[in-house]
Amino acid sequence: MNSGIQNIVISLGAMQVARRIPFDDPEVLNYVRMGYVASQVIILGAYFYVSYKVKQKNDQTVLKYVDAQNPMSPDSGGLVTTTVRDYDLSETSKLLRSAYFGIAMMTFFHLYMKYTQPLFIQALMGLKNLYDAKPVAIHLLGKPAEGDLKRPFKAASMFGAATGPQTDAASIAEAEKKIGAKKED
Repeated sequence: MNSGIQNIVISLGAMQVARRIPFDDPEVLNYVRMGYVASQVIILGAYFYVSYKVKQKNDQTVLKYVDAQNPMSPDSGGLVTTTVRDYDLSETSKLLRSAYFGIAMMTFFHLYMKYTQPLFIQALMGLKNLYDAKPVAIHLLGKPAEGDLKRPFKAASMFGAATGPQTDAASIAEAEKKIGAKKED
């Protein structure tokens, strides 16, 4: 089952469980809040630990790929040359930003809008996303960087095959030619 469908199934299941939780009981609400905070501490701690492990390994293997075309970004589609260390750190940084954004949204929804059910659901989804994070799988769970975990990571799609950067020699050579043509102009 692909990740998008898993997220939907887990979300729907969590919503059904959340409906049965008596959030109007202050004691239960405090336990749910503590559970949410604990899950976010675990998530952030794991991402910081992954960053530490990446820096500790300091893998300077060169990684070349052609970035996926993004119609919203004029800089996309170009040749990217980086190291495994820098790539993993940037991917972990994206995961951290996503976690911070989720915390900010939950803070707004819970404190300002007074929503309580999303605390429970986001605590579960955050832990699931932590488990699914590719840098976590490589550096924390010790899985080899092959198959789906091969760098550069492919983005999972709900509608079919994963999309992402192109790593074949022809694509890289074509991108290098474009760079050479721009420098001659």
